[in-house]
Amino acid sequence: MAYSLRLLSCFASPAAWVVLLLPATAQAQDTVRARRTVQELASPAMHGRGYVRQGEHRAATYLQRRFRQLGLQPLAPDYQQPFPLDVNTFPGRFSLRAGKQELVPGRDFIAEPGSGGGRLTGQPVYLDSLIFTNEAAGQRFLAQPLTGRIVVLRQRDAERMRTLPAGFAEHLASAAARLTLVPGKLTASLAPDQARQIQLQVLAARWTGIAPAAAISLDVEAKLQQAYPTQNVVGYLPGTARPDSFLVFTAHYDHLGRMGRRAYFPGANDNASGTAMLLELAAYYAQPAHRPRYSVAFLAFGAEEAGLIGSRYFVAHPLLPLPSIRFLLNLDLEGTGQQGATVVNGKVHELEYRRLEQLNAAGHYLPSLAPRGRAANSDHYPFSEAGVPAFFLYMRGAPTHYHDVHDRAETLPLTGFTGLFQLLVAYCRTLEHPFRP
Repeated sequence: MAYSLRLLSCFASPAAWVVLLLPATAQAQDTVRARRTVQELASPAMHGRGYVRQGEHRAATYLQRRFRQLGLQPLAPDYQQPFPLDVNTFPGRFSLRAGKQELVPGRDFIAEPGSGGGRLTGQPVYLDSLIFTNEAAGQRFLAQPLTGRIVVLRQRDAERMRTLPAGFAEHLASAAARLTLVPGKLTASLAPDQARQIQLQVLAARWTGIAPAAAISLDVEAKLQQAYPTQNVVGYLPGTARPDSFLVFTAHYDHLGRMGRRAYFPGANDNASGTAMLLELAAYYAQPAHRPRYSVAFLAFGAEEAGLIGSRYFVAHPLLPLPSIRFLLNLDLEGTGQQGATVVNGKVHELEYRRLEQLNAAGHYLPSLAPRGRAANSDHYPFSEAGVPAFFLYMRGAPTHYHDVHDRAETLPLTGFTGLFQLLVAYCRTLEHPFRP
């Protein structure tokens, strides 16, 4: 915060730097090129940028090529900072049949992140919700053998299991498979471990009409990848006057990959959009006329979806001194924007946020900005915890697809993309302006 006060004291008033910055247009931003980037990263050829069929490696190779074409200097050999992670995957067989109805992977059902695998056919056991209110019903449930059985329960009841003694959850875990009926949308995730039990989430609406006695057939291949080798992709442009100080842009390029051979998670908004913004900013600053006095680093993180693993690794093994970072701007979910953007850490770095807000008001870049406090919801967080001043800006608007198979490039409007780009460039100019001779 002392750094922020020192910066602001260099100006007679906020209006002074707003006037200075408005003429600086961000002409290097190319929405057509950005859309092509999103389309390529979200394409089936990238396999959801996950840990099946080398999806995230394909995306990393794509970013290496783009960094090299832009003339970025590598922060690590060949732009790669390798690190390992453990992640559960679903690389092959992935099917669910109830009676005569074949459900569609990704659209009708998904695996829970820590699901185990196996083949199983049998009559389902439907969980009696009376176990939460009736002791006799609870005792009947505990006495019912579940080994080798398929248990079907509602999502609400799965959550309510935490209110019962631990023996109930342990008994449920003794079943061979668990199908949880979800009333809303299916939201996928990743896990670093694997259960013995097959665990699927099924859209409740797709289960309507299935006879309670209908036989269920499951076939799920699950593979726990241990010490899977992945990477961050990292480059920079040296500053013209203060190369030992850095502005840093970050975005994660990974996503959730595939579930079986048919379903993949495109991740257009999350986070092909932020990666496209990262590349557009790199293209802008790579032009000699736009080269800033500070050095600018571009960090594309892997394994964000697995728990911010790539950014945590970078902070633990920094390729540039963390105290040399003047400000970090994290880019994630940048594909909409009809309602403006939220600024995580806006309530932490209040002076910096006011500057951002005044710039936006003067330039009419986005419909609105909304400050938010600390949140461990993207790759800014490990840096913030290490004392690096940082904002995470994400767009608000439609569509709202998130961690599902519907987050596709063709439905992403990029409504606020240009405005956000221009706001970021204007904001970075204020960060370096006090050091001009």
